[in-house]
Amino acid sequence: MTTIYHNPRCKTSRLVLEMLKNKGEELTIIEYLKTIPTIDEIKKLLNKLNAKPIDIIRKTEVVFKERFKSKNFTDEEWLKIIQEFPILIERPIVESKHKAIVCRPPEKLNEFLK
Repeated sequence: MTTIYHNPRCKTSRLVLEMLKNKGEELTIIEYLKTIPTIDEIKKLLNKLNAKPIDIIRKTEVVFKERFKSKNFTDEEWLKIIQEFPILIERPIVESKHKAIVCRPPEKLNEFLK
């Protein structure tokens, strides 16, 4: 089972979703702006990504630039920020039972599916 954290308004996210469908993957699609991941879910995802919260922050988002740029937060504070402002989550993230990857660029999906 493969899970994609998806934003249908994002061209890259739509492309990766289509690539997964074309590969015949059994999918769970999480529109994370509608179904906001819990802090525990974000922590599990970060563990699979081998990443820190700051690593999955979209620094080009207006809310980041207006509220968080040039500020220092702990990992726990970033987790709360991510949960409060899920638009900050880099997308798309593809997850399986034991691993996850941010598919930017979309071709990174090929590495994940190997």
